[in-house]
Amino acid sequence: MHFSRFLVLAGLLLALTAAPTFAQDYYAYVASESADEVALVRFDGEEATVEETIRVGRIPIETEGAHGLTVSPDGAHWFVSIAHGKPYGRVAKYETGTNEKVGTATVGMFPATMEISTVTGLLHVANFDLHGEQEPSSISLVDPSTMTEVEKIETGIMPHGSRFSPGGRMHYSVGMMDGTLYEIDALERTVTRTLTLDGDTPKPTWVQSHPSEPLAYVALNGGDAVLEVSLADWRVTRRFDTGEGTAPYNLDVTPDGETLVVTYKGTGETGIWDLTTGERLARLENSRTVTHGVVTTPDNRYAVVTAEGVGGEPGAVDIFDLKANERVASVDVGQQAGGVAFWKMEPTTAAASDASN
Repeated sequence: MHFSRFLVLAGLLLALTAAPTFAQDYYAYVASESADEVALVRFDGEEATVEETIRVGRIPIETEGAHGLTVSPDGAHWFVSIAHGKPYGRVAKYETGTNEKVGTATVGMFPATMEISTVTGLLHVANFDLHGEQEPSSISLVDPSTMTEVEKIETGIMPHGSRFSPGGRMHYSVGMMDGTLYEIDALERTVTRTLTLDGDTPKPTWVQSHPSEPLAYVALNGGDAVLEVSLADWRVTRRFDTGEGTAPYNLDVTPDGETLVVTYKGTGETGIWDLTTGERLARLENSRTVTHGVVTTPDNRYAVVTAEGVGGEPGAVDIFDLKANERVASVDVGQQAGGVAFWKMEPTTAAASDASN
């Protein structure tokens, strides 16, 4: 009887020892503006590594400015905006996995942030336009299948933060130098509403919709705050004060709608906020002093944050654990790391018995 129990226990122990452990690999594309490179970064839950570096500039002796990134909804292609055009910028299309270039479209001056509407299939590119006198610029609409610009919709001065509502119908951007939030109906291709944001110099630099509620969040780079805007009432409903000198730049909301992650460009930090309570959960240092872009992973677990670096420093990608509220990994990339786009999660397995050998 005792021997039988021993055999059962031994079998259970063997099964547990041999059972595979499950993990995830996370992949993101990161643009480095001063290097004209895009890095494919992999994070395995412990370590971040650069899997490949793709040269996206066409003129080796000139910095052309790889700025914004987005991945198509089906995950098959990624797009990068090349900002310093003469006179216009361009958007280049690459195949994910192979990272082969498959097309280019000419857009407006200094194209920056962009995203594809799941309703129309068109890529909406914010033409930030740093050149000459300040005047209203536009959102370029690009057919990603032919890489052809089909229309420009005029918005504000230095538009940035091109993002869609969850359904892909309504497009939101901000005019950095006119302090205005703009809404575009992707089907009608017209500006439907504008909202003047509070503060003398709010300088909004990003807008992100909530994944399930009629809300949007706007980073006030000049106002040291993030505003919550009701898309139903078209008014500001909450203000998150990020702290003097933080200069919030980019932000993202986790897919479950519970956590807001904000990059503090002025202090080289990342802020993590609880959207239910409105309380900041953490204010964490980045590995470089100028923080830039952020994207959260589909499982709500991590934030992938870019940091530009100063002078001759390389840029960096920092990984923040949103459960532990701490930075858990970093990896160097090209100078002035900025735009970041999440590509995919890939499950991995490793037998525990292998790890013990």
